[in-house]
Amino acid sequence: MRLRFVGSTSNQGGCPTIYETDRGTLVIQGMQVTDPATLAEARDILTGEAFVEVPKELFEFPG
Repeated sequence: MRLRFVGSTSNQGGCPTIYETDRGTLVIQGMQVTDPATLAEARDILTGEAFVEVPKELFEFPG
């Protein structure tokens, strides 16, 4: 899979960041959610999946 940088709301070059892939999908870089109470509210977390938190402003970048 190849990534193409789309945009970031970070001034430091870190997260949160959004990428577009050559497979027609998006990859989101953000802070991993690890709080057990929060994860208990999530549905159907499969092995290998992670929840990340990003600000809504990140989705203002065109794809």
